[in-house]
Amino acid sequence: MSADRSSVGWFDRLVDAVVPPRAVYAHCDIPCGIYDPHEAQIAALTVIRMDQLIAELPMPAMDAKPEDRAAYASKLARYTAVKETHSERVKSEVRVIWGDYFTPDHAKQFPQVHDLVWKILKQASKTRQGTNVADAQELLKQVQEFADVFWQTKGAKTRRVPSMQKPGGELVVPA
Repeated sequence: MSADRSSVGWFDRLVDAVVPPRAVYAHCDIPCGIYDPHEAQIAALTVIRMDQLIAELPMPAMDAKPEDRAAYASKLARYTAVKETHSERVKSEVRVIWGDYFTPDHAKQFPQVHDLVWKILKQASKTRQGTNVADAQELLKQVQEFADVFWQTKGAKTRRVPSMQKPGGELVVPA
């Protein structure tokens, strides 16, 4: 039996050498006590940027070459896919913090948190449905408010710092 295990281990190492395993990331449900709304803010900025890129994308002329039409369709599809992925990431990050971190005492201290989370989830869905930059900016604004509340529950004051990203905007961080 140990010979079987060593051969399986050898085979796994060979497969890993040929096709390296990809890293996976997840938040645990232990709970580990490590929560941070930073990822939600970055995801919201990404949604803004994808909407900006979609708005800037020149539509090919009616008599455009097939390869120009294909390039347009490919870029539009990629921008849309990234936008939708990051809209969903906002929802996931906020949902995890809200569901796993926030306590009834937090909700008493910040009674707006449940409504705020509901608004964020709805707004993130809206950003998936359209390409309006103003909708994406509203999503970021709501996520920033959530980040502010989150840090206050930890007794931290917050400040806004420039995101230094293409879409501009700010990040709410503990002071």
